[in-house]
Amino acid sequence: MFGIIVGTHGRFSEEIIKSCEMICGPQENVRAVTLVPGEGPDDMAKKYEAAIAELDCADGVLFLNDLFGGSPYNAACRLAASNETYGVVAGLSLPMLIEMVSAQLTGGPYDILALMDRAAEAGRSGTQLFHASRMEEEADDDL
Repeated sequence: MFGIIVGTHGRFSEEIIKSCEMICGPQENVRAVTLVPGEGPDDMAKKYEAAIAELDCADGVLFLNDLFGGSPYNAACRLAASNETYGVVAGLSLPMLIEMVSAQLTGGPYDILALMDRAAEAGRSGTQLFHASRMEEEADDDL
């Protein structure tokens, strides 16, 4: 099993996990780690290490972060730099998290690089556009 750690600025990580659980049910091997005002990367690293200690990480850890270059991301990268079974993906979204909790259900062995690619693709494909002005164009395409 691989652990999922959702690390974000503020309470976003807690709330996105709650949203995921509304769709996928309770998640046992996922943890939220929050960066609150006054904290920095060292605080996040300590919180990450505590979360790792609580999870089944036999096949690695996937850190899902909200923002590239932010303190949650930087702290995750520091940990991942010394462990090849750890991976970091920035740009957290609900489709990405749902895809990763679904991946946990498939059973191992898990390839952290493949999981990272899968998470990034879920984030990309979960981004869609809609505007009323395009409705006519799409209807014409269907003919």
